[in-house]
Amino acid sequence: MRFISIVVLSLVSFMVGYQVKDTARSDASPPYSDAVRAGNLLFLSGKLGTVPGSSRLAPGGIEPETRQTLENIKRVLEANGSSLSRVAKCTVMLADMKEWEAMNTIYRTYLPRKPARSAFGVNGLARNARVEIECIATTP
Repeated sequence: MRFISIVVLSLVSFMVGYQVKDTARSDASPPYSDAVRAGNLLFLSGKLGTVPGSSRLAPGGIEPETRQTLENIKRVLEANGSSLSRVAKCTVMLADMKEWEAMNTIYRTYLPRKPARSAFGVNGLARNARVEIECIATTP
């Protein structure tokens, strides 16, 4: 019940006004924000394993791509006053569920506190990515 109250209060804050701090991206003007702050919650858009400053995915398959995805998440969290240790929930989208364990191997090293998580297989991700991860984190 407390979680629902926090979410409702945060959404009310969002409707009244929110803060956004986008990090540098290769897209000239994407139709979304890197992150949106609503109260003390930070909602991150889904992140891919693109190399910073480019639209290229990290080469080498699911493990390097997952590592780069989580580095990109870390960068956005830190730019917005949060951190990986403050992640409360993640959603993981995989192009191939057979890569579940390989993705988890890297994921565990970045998020050892085990935030709540949903994961599912999808039929295609932007830029033909193998993995996309979105997060909700708290801020001080």
